[in-house]
Amino acid sequence: MQQNSIETRQLEALLDFYLEAGVDSFPGDDRVDWFELTRQQAALRQQGQEPRPAAQAPSGPAADSTDARDTRHSQFAPPAKTIPAQPTAPSSGQPAVIPDREIVGAARDLAATAATLDDLRSCLEAFDGCNLKLTAKKLVFADGNPDARLMFVGEAPGRDEDFQGKPFVGRSGQLLDSMLTAIGLDRSSAYIANVVPWRPPGNRTPTPQETEICKPFIQRQIELVNPDVLVFLGAASAKTLLGVQDGIRKMRGRWMQYPCNGKQISAIATYHPAYLLRSPLEKRLSWRDFLSIREKLTSQ
Repeated sequence: MQQNSIETRQLEALLDFYLEAGVDSFPGDDRVDWFELTRQQAALRQQGQEPRPAAQAPSGPAADSTDARDTRHSQFAPPAKTIPAQPTAPSSGQPAVIPDREIVGAARDLAATAATLDDLRSCLEAFDGCNLKLTAKKLVFADGNPDARLMFVGEAPGRDEDFQGKPFVGRSGQLLDSMLTAIGLDRSSAYIANVVPWRPPGNRTPTPQETEICKPFIQRQIELVNPDVLVFLGAASAKTLLGVQDGIRKMRGRWMQYPCNGKQISAIATYHPAYLLRSPLEKRLSWRDFLSIREKLTSQ
């Protein structure tokens, strides 16, 4: 009995690792083009249809341990055959678009019209130039205090964020809250957002095109918040907004400058909380970063 309990905990720990790594489905014997599957699912939703549900999960001890976690793992089954995408536009929005320079330019022009954060949110809700909007449940705009001196920027929302419409509310968010508490702060002392405000299917990494389309909106968001200290959670957001190419190990803990509103904002990159959940030994380095952030806020 004790052995079964240990095996169950080990399996749960493995599933947690896969989930944080962005793996929320299991492939079959045949190769699957998940990008094409996403387009097919979006096409079905545009026609008012639901994507085909996943196959029935197997029964047994292994299934029992995963059934309790069904709400945390997406179930997408590979299609039995290719479903041609239809060009019919959905009744509530635009059809899938080709992410080209024209779309990036339209995003830049639209973001520039926002005079307030509420305006910017409305612009994103009306913007149909990013195909991630077709598969995401909600727009994940921001959380925290827009008047705060401290702003965090991550890469993209995950499953829990997509469900609630707020950034960093899952296990990663809980860890971020704990790190803020450790330096005497909380969400009322910070403003939190992501470069990409819609969840990529399966928690995959946003494509360069998707990131480039969303980039003008997060740039305008930073301008409107105008923080004293900007913290990049993970290398992806730092690379997008600072144009640096260093990896997070080389970049973290080093103060940089982010040009905004005619001034230079003090900026620093640190490990993403999701990475710290998988590599808890690195928390000591993030702790140093957060101490440095507190010192910077105190000195300015």
